Amino acid sequence: MQRDPEVQRDPEVQRAPDTPNTETMARAWWVTGAGKGEIQETPLAEPEVEKQAELVTVQALYSGISRGTESLVFHDRVPGTEYTAMRAPFQAGDFPWPVKYGYANVGKVTEGPEDLLGQTVFCLYPHQNRYRVPASAITPLPKGLPAERAILAANMETAVNGLWDGAPAVGDRIAVVGLGVVGLLVAWLASRIPGTRVTAIDTNPERQAVAEQLGLTFSSEPGPGADDHDLVIHASGHPSGLETALGLAGQEATIVEMSWYGDQLVPAPLGAAFHPRRMTLKSSQVGQIVPSRVPRWDYRKRLALALELLQDDALDALITGECRFDDLPKSMARILIDGRDTLCHRVVY
Repeated sequence: MQRDPEVQRDPEVQRAPDTPNTETMARAWWVTGAGKGEIQETPLAEPEVEKQAELVTVQALYSGISRGTESLVFHDRVPGTEYTAMRAPFQAGDFPWPVKYGYANVGKVTEGPEDLLGQTVFCLYPHQNRYRVPASAITPLPKGLPAERAILAANMETAVNGLWDGAPAVGDRIAVVGLGVVGLLVAWLASRIPGTRVTAIDTNPERQAVAEQLGLTFSSEPGPGADDHDLVIHASGHPSGLETALGLAGQEATIVEMSWYGDQLVPAPLGAAFHPRRMTLKSSQVGQIVPSRVPRWDYRKRLALALELLQDDALDALITGECRFDDLPKSMARILIDGRDTLCHRVVY
């Protein structure tokens, strides 16, 4: 992976716990127009957050750019009907812009309850160098998980939720179409179920090396006889990928649609074998936990699970680029447009 030689690694927080912090401003990345953005001075916390009883202040170490969703936000492709549903947990501003958007931030606690001081934590927070949030909004990283990799937590949550929706079983024949970060994580998790046959599919041959690093069987073009799958998961974000997914499904199979297209119209080819094979096409969205698990799971437990699942060093292959926070104004457009070789891009503070 190419890295910026000037990046400073793992900065340590040097503030004493009993030193009062009088600063009220931070620096954050804002989308300011279609394909435009800048780093602006912004309040350390929004007014509604400051009213919370127990707060923590976090010094950011890394954040991750979620290319699919952030590209839709950056290019004004969030439908007006979905402005409320698409709000990130700590979003500031409103769609289309100006808006502070993002949800993969890892940092160190510099102020807050004594048991949290100095801990490295994950938070569903935008790209911002320091922030203050309720203590309940952060999740300490499990022992042994590098902060550099923990930026994948939100993607892993999405992958977990997608597999909960798909409900794969021992021995299932599973195809995953679209090998972005989420698709690769879904395929990797599915391949760890005993007896499964998992095929990771993408039209981009550059994905083969990463798939094989994760121990996956890669295919760029499924051949004849590939329509025997029990479960097909589509995560390419392209309508043509949905057509491929439908063509891979066997009798009584389930196709889980994990792509979100924003304002793009998507033709779904529901002729041919769709009805005779009695296929099930269902959506999956990380904003809601699968109903069958709601009695036993909540968002905090699901995030903790996602962080635990990131312990494997092989997953570092999903982070394919890195830049400094201060470089976002000149780097973000390139990162979000030219995605052929980019999976997760890490921002370093």
